This record gives sequence, structure tokens and C-alpha cells, in this order.
Amino acid sequence: MAQDIRAQDIRKVGVIGAGQMGSGIAHVCALAGFDVKLHDVSADRVKQALATINGNMARQVAKKAITEEQRQAGLAKIAPADAMDALADVDLVIESAVEKEDIKKKIYADLCPVLRPEAILATNTSSLSITRLAAATDRPEKFIGIHFMNPVPLMELVEIIRGIATDDQTFETSKAFVGKLHKTVAMAEDFPAFIVNRILLPMINEAIYTLYEGVGTVEAIDTAMKLGAHHPMGPLELADFIGLDTCLSVMQVLHEGLADTKYRPCPLLVKYVEAGWLGRKTQRGFYDYRGEKPVPTR
Repeated sequence: MAQDIRAQDIRKVGVIGAGQMGSGIAHVCALAGFDVKLHDVSADRVKQALATINGNMARQVAKKAITEEQRQAGLAKIAPADAMDALADVDLVIESAVEKEDIKKKIYADLCPVLRPEAILATNTSSLSITRLAAATDRPEKFIGIHFMNPVPLMELVEIIRGIATDDQTFETSKAFVGKLHKTVAMAEDFPAFIVNRILLPMINEAIYTLYEGVGTVEAIDTAMKLGAHHPMGPLELADFIGLDTCLSVMQVLHEGLADTKYRPCPLLVKYVEAGWLGRKTQRGFYDYRGEKPVPTR
């Protein structure tokens, strides 16, 4: 039986997926002193991620959040991992690929044979079943959900989710690891969308229903929640920031997983996703971002 990895044993971290979340996770791990190997199916995306991390760390230096020395030391800690084999010696892998179960399972099938038997495998999924994902690996007892919030360098919370098979040592080690990243842990049970998205996404979906039913305009809804509930960002603006495709997929997971009509995705959300208007990343969502300032699209 593989020996247990304890928090003090974690030195090398693999991150799979170099998108917004993966690059943010690599960023905070490197600043905390871990050696990071960043892998993606696209080598270009890894290059872009390294440039993004460099820019984000430079911003932290400008705000005096970190020193220039810390920035340089952090950047030096991140190396691209061209192939899965490059992750053979890591102590912990955090998978942060797209929110599609079949893609995640395919990654685990390629990854598990090269990983050390004692290495911990974590997923950054925001809504999928940890138990079900764990069952697709060769180490369900060493599999756990470590869900970071976006944008990772700024958000203080990390949800930790145990699957039914996750052992105590993996849980304790993961909790201590998150502590070393100077993040606060919220323990969530393995139910669809965990805590944050279980509460946040139905609120966003309800805001879209409010727009769909003509109760208020895009601007009125966002202004109402910003000034009436002190939210830093209105729910429709936030939906665009998250990505409307992501919002829809979380609502679908909630709807299918809990079989309750209150989680039914708003038809207007579905229509925007079908149009390819996914928010900021495609320049159009509930707002049009192609001009000097965002303009509501309805």
C-alpha cells in the first residue's frame, strides 16, 4: 500500500489546465514557495498563462502586495510540463480542466499511470461529484475536491470537498496545504455545486429570469443589487465575468443532480449560450464589451 503524503511532504505541485483558474492556482502555489509544473493540451495556452501570471504578479508588486524579489522567485518556481510524464514526480496534482466530466475522466486515465502511488489527486471542479470522479481513478482514497474561487490570487476562500472514499490523511494534508497558500477553508459536503455555487448560481439564474420576465432591465437589475444589497458587482455583470456557459453548466448540474424545478436554467440564459454570447471572454453577453464601455445587450 502506498505511504501517506503529509502536508510537510508537499513540495512539487502539478496543475493541469492553463486557463483562468489553472494559471491562478499556479500563481498562488508558486508565491507560497511550491515548485509548480503547469500542463495543458495546448502548449500555447501554457505560454499565455505564464505571461498572464507575470502580468498579475507585476500588478501585485505595484500594489505593494508582494515585493519584486517575491515576484521573481515565484516566476522561477513555475515550469511548463509539455507531457503528462513530466508530472511523474509531483506530490499533489490539481486538475483544473473544463467543467466536463468525460474530459476530466480522460485526463485521469492518462495521468494516474504516471503519478507516484502516494501522490494526491485533486480536482478544482465547481460542481461535479467528487465521489463519481474519484471512482474513475486508481486512488479514490487519495482523491479530493479543492475548489478555488475566481480570480484565484484575490479570493480568500477555498472549498474542500471529500468524496465518499477520501481518507482522513488526504483531507488533513489538503487542508494544511490550502493554509500554506494563505487561503481560508470552507468544508463542503459532496452535493451538486457545493456551497458557494449552490447559493450564487441560482441567484444569478433568478436575476436572468427577472430580466426575461421584464421585471427590470439589465442596468436596473445590476444597479438594484449593487446599491440595494451592496454587492460589488451586479448579478448579470458577474454572470458575464464567470462565463454564461459556465453558469449554464452549473445550473444543469444542480437541476439534474437535485431534480428540483427551482434550479431550472432560465431559457434566456440558454439562448445567450446558443448564440455564443458567453460574456467577457467572447466580448458579448448581457453586456457588449466591444466599445469603450460595456453597453447592455437588452
